[in-house]
Amino acid sequence: MDRTDRISKEVQKELSDLIQYEIKDPRLPKFVSITSVRVTKDLRYATVYVSVLGTEDQKKDALEALKSASGFIRREIGQRINLRYTPEFRFKLDDSIEHGMYISRLIDETMGSGSSSGKSDDEKEDEK
Repeated sequence: MDRTDRISKEVQKELSDLIQYEIKDPRLPKFVSITSVRVTKDLRYATVYVSVLGTEDQKKDALEALKSASGFIRREIGQRINLRYTPEFRFKLDDSIEHGMYISRLIDETMGSGSSSGKSDDEKEDEK
């Protein structure tokens, strides 16, 4: 694991803690999680992928809340992690968790709409 990966993981951990306990913006729902952080090699920028469970409006509000708190976030991260440069944060929506839940629901529906008798297709064929 190289240096930027270690820094990305540390920033992700600290950022998750900040969002959960320090940022008191009402636009930020309870179900916000940081799925990943990508710090550039020069440590000037960090792209933060955020997952928000909720409506489209709640997602937009959450991103706006994080963008408006980016100065506070940058200062806090700078104090918590000893780096020469504290990266500038860019927040992007990550819908991979919702997409996974959607795929899982489709699989469950497909499996549930199969045979209701509990018999396999081979067993049904044998009965004919």
